[in-house]
Amino acid sequence: MTIDNYYIADQFSLLSKLMDIHGENSFKAKSYSVAAYTIEKLPQQLADVPHDKLFSIKGIGESVGKKIIEILQTNELKALQEIIAKTPQGIIEMLSIKGIGPKKIATIWKEMGIESIGELLYACNENRLTLYKGFGEKTQKNVQEAIEFYLRNQGSHLYAEIESYALSVDKKLKEQFKSKQFEITGEFRRQLEVIDQLSWVTTATAAELQSFFEKNNFATTDKTENTLVVKGAENVPLKFYLAQSDSFYPTLFSTSCSDEFNQAWQSLPGASSKNTFKSEEAIFAAVKKTFIPPVLREKAAALNATADHKLIQPGDIRGIIHSHSTWSDGSNTLEDMAKACIDQGFEYLVISDHSKSAFYANGLTEERIKEQHRQVEELNKKLSPFRIFKSIECDILNDGALDYSNNVLSTFDLVIASVHSNLKMTEEKAMLRLLNAIQNPYTTILGHLTGRLLLSRPGYPVDHKKVIDTCAKHQVAIEINAHPRRLDIDWRWIDYAMDKKVLLSIDPDAHTIDGYADCRYGVLAAQKGGLTKEMNLSSFTLKELEAYLGKRRKELKLG
Repeated sequence: MTIDNYYIADQFSLLSKLMDIHGENSFKAKSYSVAAYTIEKLPQQLADVPHDKLFSIKGIGESVGKKIIEILQTNELKALQEIIAKTPQGIIEMLSIKGIGPKKIATIWKEMGIESIGELLYACNENRLTLYKGFGEKTQKNVQEAIEFYLRNQGSHLYAEIESYALSVDKKLKEQFKSKQFEITGEFRRQLEVIDQLSWVTTATAAELQSFFEKNNFATTDKTENTLVVKGAENVPLKFYLAQSDSFYPTLFSTSCSDEFNQAWQSLPGASSKNTFKSEEAIFAAVKKTFIPPVLREKAAALNATADHKLIQPGDIRGIIHSHSTWSDGSNTLEDMAKACIDQGFEYLVISDHSKSAFYANGLTEERIKEQHRQVEELNKKLSPFRIFKSIECDILNDGALDYSNNVLSTFDLVIASVHSNLKMTEEKAMLRLLNAIQNPYTTILGHLTGRLLLSRPGYPVDHKKVIDTCAKHQVAIEINAHPRRLDIDWRWIDYAMDKKVLLSIDPDAHTIDGYADCRYGVLAAQKGGLTKEMNLSSFTLKELEAYLGKRRKELKLG
């Protein structure tokens, strides 16, 4: 490792910023910041200066000088390592985001309880930063844009974030190479929630592709006899599987399956045939299997399915369940959100603002619940036959109790119970909270089961089977939170929930009217689990939902 002035200056600069974040000695923090600036501007390299001469350099006192010697001798600074050890990595990463310095990061961490860039972006999406001193709407927007720019350059991308780019590239390729075959494949074709690269199968040659991409300022990053990988300014690898016309569909098929599915496929009689196929349907017919769409080519078990379920489609969503208005941390009024539902052809809106423990989100007190319910009743008269259901996203407290008494909960048409606080839990603690909440008869839907944020927060550990089994016993639906950063419950557990006759509910968790569009990403994820519209609560018509809630209330003997 070369210990140059820039390296030494960076050590002091980071130490200064972390001390500010932790609220430590401001005088020392300032002195380290000044030292970093001084060292960076020095004309000579400190590594070339005799140690006893360091202290005579203008701007370097005894304390800083000793730390410089420490860095030169050990390659690190003990004081910095100690403060890094007690700082979440996500907090350090925030220093890379333009527009938020140490003081704002301290507020984000200490007051908002946010410890990663992804969580911070989600808070921006929920309009939450504006509730804190020093964060206006303009600052929040700038932070959001800076984070989005930063994340675009990290290598992995949410499906929702990369979709428009993928389709744009696909369109340009097909326009440019009209005589060649191109089909998108891989992770994107299987609708995975996180995409590391975009892939195509093509009959174009490597030379043709390279010529086209070089003219468009793409660089070739990898090349083999049968593949080509290029990358442009968007930092997304584009991989091309080079095929002849007679191997096009077998290549498309094999690259559209997970490793698990491919291995199971190879064990089928006749699957290793080298026949020429003119479609993927013909490939399935050759082994006497019903066609399985790419979205389901994940688990080996998909090959053993006997029923031909019709997958849920975006148009099957009949109402918006789980939404937030200006009553808590939403950006639109309740009336505007209802009218937007009507304009978009939805039959109902389940308004579910935050409960009182979510003080950071302007959660509803018991008195404000009564006020909101009065407004709901007025709007229902005004907007009939459209209906707004009275609901709440009720915090699950540390012991699994819900945020209100049963008397208050009984005033809602349905209750979405979610964990929002103290997310760092053992599985034992998480299960205690979840199971207790599920057993409350007023819990209608279990919200974002693990609390995960894709690419940012893994979520607390849970025993999915036990949660689903308990939901089955207590007639509780499980949310598929459709926000592209959540998609929680994970699609990998949808088939088990369906086997146990547990309803799923694709909900946008919308904090703006634009958030309704996220239902589509919930549907795409739900398709991977094989969900049908009959098993999705938000696909119920208004009359069906009213009947379901009425029957459930009667069976559970709710007041």
